[in-house]
Amino acid sequence: MPGGSYRSSSHDDNSFEVFLEGWLIRQEQFLNELVVAQDTFDDQENDMRDLISRVLAHYQEYYEEKSRMTHRNVFRAFSPTWFSPLERSFLWITGFNPGLIFNLVTDSVNNLSEHQVQRLNWLKHETKAEERSLTEEMTQIQESVASPPLADLARRVGMQLIYTDNINTEIEEIDGNIDQLKTALENVVTDADRLRTRTAERVVGLLNPLQSLKFLSAVGQLQLRVRMMGMEREAERQQQRNEHSNGW
Repeated sequence: MPGGSYRSSSHDDNSFEVFLEGWLIRQEQFLNELVVAQDTFDDQENDMRDLISRVLAHYQEYYEEKSRMTHRNVFRAFSPTWFSPLERSFLWITGFNPGLIFNLVTDSVNNLSEHQVQRLNWLKHETKAEERSLTEEMTQIQESVASPPLADLARRVGMQLIYTDNINTEIEEIDGNIDQLKTALENVVTDADRLRTRTAERVVGLLNPLQSLKFLSAVGQLQLRVRMMGMEREAERQQQRNEHSNGW
């Protein structure tokens, strides 16, 4: 029944928000570990590698949970209420743009070797090409939503809701189109998330342990800083709305 389906979807969305809040708390804890480890890196290479592995596993946990949420409701992944408008402004296909990784590396690591720079530039070029391909795929999906067949079908259903003739056949046809759209969106999100995780892992693979600590620290700091700024802006806007309402 529609009502039961809605409640289930709402519960699933809330479960991801609860997961995210806990994940962000652990993210801040990892960031503290990364910062401390940079000051005590002498003779601690094994400990550094263990920390790096745990941080990467932490991100993998996020993408696994996100994948489950996306499968349940891919449309919510494209309009995530758990992010502030500022955070959403950074999103590319429901997540960060992989190209941002290379900016963070060059800003946080100041002792890259010539060989590392060459490998990073090659990886950046490869990543940009995959980004363009996924962006084009996303554009095609968006254009298909506004294409005449689906738009005409929606108009026909709208009219038949008034006259009630042959409505079940049309609804089934729309359901089939929606299923195709959901599958296409799920696939492009999966590919985008795979590109994000693979790029980050390959970058870490090009860095030495201390460089990786600096890079992962920069990633965590940016994420938490943007989230805090977004929450502060929303709190200010809410306060302004309340003051405006009280003024009347």
